[in-house]
Parts: sequence; C-alpha cells; structure tokens
Amino acid sequence: MTAAAVIFYYVLNDHKGGDIRTGPGSALAEKIQSIQEENDILRQQVGAYKAEISSHLLDEAHNGPQGADLHPRLVPASSGGPCSDKESYIPKCEVVHVAIVCAGYNASRSVVTLFKSILFYRRNPLHFHLLADSVAQIVLQKLFQTWSIPQVEVSFYLADSVVPDVSWIPNKHYSGVYGLMKLTLPKVLPSSLQRVIVLDTDVTFATDIAELWKLFSQLKEKQAIGLVENQSDWYLGKLWKNHRPWPALGRGYNTGVILLELGKLRKMGWGQLWRLVAEKDLTTLLSTSLADQDIFNAIIKTHPDLVYNLPCQWNVQLSDNTRSELCYTEVTDLKVIHWNSPKKLKVKNKHVEFFRNLYLTFLEYDGNLLRRELFGCNYTSTQSAVKEHQLSMLNEEDLCYDLRRAQVRSLRTHLYFLDYQYEPTPDGFDVTLVTQLSMDRLQMVELLCQHWEGPISLTLYLSDAEAQQFLLYALSSQLLSSRKNIGFHIVYKEGNFYPVNLLRNVGLQQVDTPYVFLSDVDFLPMYGLYSTLKKSIQSQKLQNEKKALVIPAFETQRYRITFPQNKADLLHMLDMGTLFTFRYHVWTKGHAPTNFAKWRTATTPYKVLWEADFEPYIAVRASDIPEYDTRFVGFGWNKVSHIMELEALGFQWVVLPNAFVVHMPHAPSFDIAKFRGSTQYRSFKK
Repeated sequence: MTAAAVIFYYVLNDHKGGDIRTGPGSALAEKIQSIQEENDILRQQVGAYKAEISSHLLDEAHNGPQGADLHPRLVPASSGGPCSDKESYIPKCEVVHVAIVCAGYNASRSVVTLFKSILFYRRNPLHFHLLADSVAQIVLQKLFQTWSIPQVEVSFYLADSVVPDVSWIPNKHYSGVYGLMKLTLPKVLPSSLQRVIVLDTDVTFATDIAELWKLFSQLKEKQAIGLVENQSDWYLGKLWKNHRPWPALGRGYNTGVILLELGKLRKMGWGQLWRLVAEKDLTTLLSTSLADQDIFNAIIKTHPDLVYNLPCQWNVQLSDNTRSELCYTEVTDLKVIHWNSPKKLKVKNKHVEFFRNLYLTFLEYDGNLLRRELFGCNYTSTQSAVKEHQLSMLNEEDLCYDLRRAQVRSLRTHLYFLDYQYEPTPDGFDVTLVTQLSMDRLQMVELLCQHWEGPISLTLYLSDAEAQQFLLYALSSQLLSSRKNIGFHIVYKEGNFYPVNLLRNVGLQQVDTPYVFLSDVDFLPMYGLYSTLKKSIQSQKLQNEKKALVIPAFETQRYRITFPQNKADLLHMLDMGTLFTFRYHVWTKGHAPTNFAKWRTATTPYKVLWEADFEPYIAVRASDIPEYDTRFVGFGWNKVSHIMELEALGFQWVVLPNAFVVHMPHAPSFDIAKFRGSTQYRSFKK
C-alpha cells in the first residue's frame, strides 16, 4: 500500500466514514492528493529521461559507430551478476547510514540536490553522518532542523578535528584538504557504527538507496570496501605523455560511491595502513592528483582482497575523459549519476543533456513534498512530532485555518545560499541592513547594493525553482557576485501567506555586527547612510543606552526619478511634489510621530514619543532587539506589533536629522491586495 493510500485510509477511519471531500479531513486529503500528483509527475520525468537514454543508446548500438565498440563492460564478473542485489532483504525499518564530507557554501548548496534524490526514492529510515566544516555545519543544521523530515536523523562531525590527519598530504585536487577526509571516516564515525555508504556531494540517485545498502550482504569475509571501477583511462597512464598516476589495480576505482565496512577496517588498523601507503608513494609521486581516490587505489593495489566490485550503474561517471557509455549501453537501469568533473554540468559528453535533465528535475523539485512519513516505523524525531501535534490541534472548520496553519508551519531555511566573507569593522559600531523579499522584488537587490555599501542580511522567500533562478541572476551580476558582505538566506515557499516576520527573524539571527538597520527591500537608503549610521550610533552612545534611531521615510510615485543626493535635494523634491512623506495619503499614523515638520529644519537628533500604529525604520543594538512575532503572516500589523514591543521594553525614539530612506513604487503584493480587498482577511489578523 502506498504512503498516500495509507494516509487516506487513516483519514477515512478517523472520521468514521465521512465524505473525505467535504468533511474535516478534506484539506489533508487535498494536500495528499497534490503531493501524490507531484511525485507522479517527477517519476514520469525521471522515467522518461532514463528511457530516452536507453532508447538513444540502443539505436546507436545497432546503427551507429558505437555498435562497433568491442571494449569489455566495466562491470567485473565478480560483482555477482545483474540480479544479485535483489536476493537479500532489508527490513523496512532498518536504518540506512550515509556519510558525506561537505565544506563551504557552494558544497552545502549543491549537496541538497543529492539529499532530494535520496529522499524521493527512499523507503527506509535514514541517518546522515556529515563531516563538515563550520560553515557547512551552520547551513545544514538549520536546513535539516527546518526541513523536519520524518524518519531522518542527522549527525555532524567537525572537520577541523581531523584536518591535521590529512593536511600533511600534498594534494592538487580542486577539493583541497576536504577531498582527503573520507580516509578518516573509520576514526571519526561512532565506534558502534559498523557500516556506512559514503557519497560525494556531486552524485544524484535514480533509485532507492536501500538497494545499494543491500549489497553489503554480498561482501565476503575480507572485503571491506565496495567500489565501482573507474570509467576513464586515468590510472592506465595513457591520457597524455609522461602521465604518472598513482598505482592502481587495472583501471582503478572511483571513490564517489563507497560501501565501507567500518568494523573490518578498524580491526585491521586502517588509520596506520593508509598512512604507510601514502607516505611510501609520496616519496616518488610527491602529491595526489585525485585526493583520497589515489590513496584508496594504492591500498587496493597491494591489498586486492579488500575490494568488492560494485556494478557500474552505481556510479556512472561523467568526467571529461569518461568511458561510462561502455556501462550504460549495456545496463539501462542506471542507479547513481556522478558529476565527477570540475566543470560539473558543463562537462563535455555526447549524452550529457539526458543526465543534466535528470539532475535539474531534482534541483528544482519542491523539497516540501519529501516530508512524507514512513508508516509502520516508530522512528519519528521529537521535532517532527511536536510540529505534527501543533498542526493536529488546529480546527479545519475554522475559517482562519489556513492562516493558523501558516503560523505553526516549519519552513525549510537555507542560510548563506551564496559565498559570504565579512568581518565587522574593529571600531565596534558596524551595522548590518536587515531586509527580506520575494521573487517579485528581486530587481530591487542591485539598487539596494548601490545605495548601501555595508553588510546586508537578506532573506528571500522562494520556491525551489525560483531559488535556482535567483542563483543564476546573482552569479551573472557583476555587482552581486563581487559583494561578499551580503548574507543571502533562502526560506522556501509553502502555503499561501507571506511569512514576513519569520523572514525578518532569519535575517536578524545571522547578523554578526553589533548593530542592525531594520528596513524593507523597496526602500532605498540615502547615499552614505551606512557611514552616517555608524557615526550616529557612536555619538548617541547606543552601546550604553536603549535607543532606536529613526530614519525618516519618504516615497515617490514615479518609477524614474533622480535620487536625492542629500537632505537639501530631498526637501526641494518634497516642495516640488516629486516626493512625499511615506504613506501620508493612506496611513498617516504609521510615521506621524517622526514629526516631519520638525525634521525639515532640524540639525541635531531629537526625541519623539511612541504613538499607536507607529512603524518607523530604525537602527538599534542587535543584542537589544527581540525577535519578530511569527504569528503575523501576510500583510498587516507585523511591524507595528514589533515597534510596540520595543516601546514596552523602554526604548527611546531618536530621529536622525540628516538621514532618510525613499520608498520606490511597485505593483502591490498578493498579500496587500488580499488585505485591502477582503474584510474577512482583515478580521483574521485581529
């Protein structure tokens, strides 16, 4: 019985045979049906790509020059034959353990596609063991915490602890020292863990990973390492003149996919073994070219009884010099695709489009659909159970059900989607601009960066597909790709309400400067506001006093204006009717306490009193600011409530006389249109 069928059965019985289409379980049923339809579409896409590859290659084999290629298959006879992996049985609740080395912002982004492909097919509980640097650990801990996937556990091991074990090895591979760390896994992973599947971050699954786990039963007594034969001529030393590869058994083995019998390796003194082999070969070869793969192959060369030959479809390698088509022309049931080239998806291969489409399908797939429960396994994390309990307490007959569900839903969050390198200025007054946006405001990001040279913590609310569009946009922008002081954080879309305060909190939590400037992305700061705020923070002694510096807000209704260079320019534009005080015509109360009449002539900061519905844009000490109330989703009262809380905490309000922000015009958001057009929506917010 499929997962969806089991859920339907549960809902039907729970409501005593009521009509599932109209009863209290209707929302759940619709959600399940939607998930099932999405999964069916993906399965059809994946099946179509695999069938297309098979059909194309069969045509070549019969009619084209490929049919004349008489090279032998890359699957050794000792692999046990095409049906051997189906002979053993894995209990449905047996945990499959997977180890991955992951370091840096790029790797922590690309590994998500691997996770998606594994989660899509899996039918067993999973335990990921991630050997990560501090950057990847921050990113992936937050991702899994917010993803909240049933029957998935994640353990982290800090890579820094084993860097000395491998940093002495000269290595020319682009992965650097982290490309050698798989050698340390028997030492790093818990002594109670006896076996683990080890994966590179650049592989994609096209089948259930439990099928690979089953192959552990095929390993004989002395075999402790399962590997697929290398699918290039690298270790044969024939790729170019004077090419001197490390020693290997025949064509050698690729370490992108490994079965590791940890218990066996520990008993044989694995740590000492690989060190002795590495030291010996480095005396003549001087450095590794393929990182851990060179050392694994040198060990297997002298201890061939250690290796078990995995069938080639478990690691279809798409490197520049690959001959992987010798595998997939004969084995149509491809299991794992490996982008083992520095060029990744840009690698030259005449069949690369087929594989790229398979990869892109998972890349843009909605990860929320992978939160499915494995029924019959009592292996649910505490966090998942808490969220499920909160959701179960909601009344689906409540007219505000969707809103209340959005208030407790856990949204996947990917911190630092792009490279981030910034150290706060040593003066102690550095300030980060915190803001958020959705895809329809993306055009504002470059403008914002032109107006604010300081650090930015920017949270984007995007679908999986939109996140990839944003990535292409950012990497193609000379301005954005050159700025390393912007923390781009992705919160993935789910539901019909914009989670504005959650997005603000994500940005706030990642600030590493002592002060923050809380803004909205459709406001452009005056030129030089970053340095102005730093000076004002110092002169107003924010380090000692609980103050909020108010930056007066203005707006234009023109899409093209000459942005005011200073206060004098702005006052002139106010007099000419090119600019207005913000929302003077629709929501005067929001900024009335700023006292714009006084600001026109003020030359020194002045204090104002809080009034109901005040919602200014402010700079404050980061350690003083409370988080936003995430129960406010969609449009309305989200910032007002936060400012009210600051007032209750005793903040003073100080208006800066020579600072301003200008709101730029744009089409109304979906949420503001709902707020203005629906009395029911407005009543939900109360």
